[in-house]
Amino acid sequence: MKQSTFLKIATGAAAAAIGGAIVYSRATRPPVINPDVPEPTRPVEIDRYLGKWYELARHENRFQKGMDAVTAEYGLLDDGKVSVVNRGMRNWPDGEMQEAHARAVIVDEASNAKLKVAFFGPLYTGDYWVLDHGDDYDWAIVGEPSGRYLWVLSRDPAPDAQTAELLLQRVDALGYDRWALRRTRHRK
Repeated sequence: MKQSTFLKIATGAAAAAIGGAIVYSRATRPPVINPDVPEPTRPVEIDRYLGKWYELARHENRFQKGMDAVTAEYGLLDDGKVSVVNRGMRNWPDGEMQEAHARAVIVDEASNAKLKVAFFGPLYTGDYWVLDHGDDYDWAIVGEPSGRYLWVLSRDPAPDAQTAELLLQRVDALGYDRWALRRTRHRK
């Protein structure tokens, strides 16, 4: 993979994970979707949150524009930090998978629902809030405090219709626009 392509991929994936903390010009920064971002609704058991997640939908953003087959995989590191591996594909369905690596630190130990994610060391850091999740950690809704970014995640790339509707209702209840979500395609 070319160095410039890798940097674009890594920068995009980094921003995808950390949302509004990266400084963009006003022309490229997405609009605020939710001016009243709620605090995370439930504590997170990190051991249960770890593993692979499929992105079902997101509010489109510059750094993920046109990306499909998006996944995020989380693991616990020896130092207590969380490893992050983001993958996705541009030019669906024949594009090349792109990936970026990061580390996250839990910043709210009372709930474990707020993390700071860093790509390229401290070069790109930002907030990652688990706003809500399923009792069995089968779905999660992730955002950040600027209200510009939102991701809907699931352990299954194609959840049943009832779960999909529940997620859309939760997006609404959290104050986001479900109709502005961009669905993420995955191979069946």
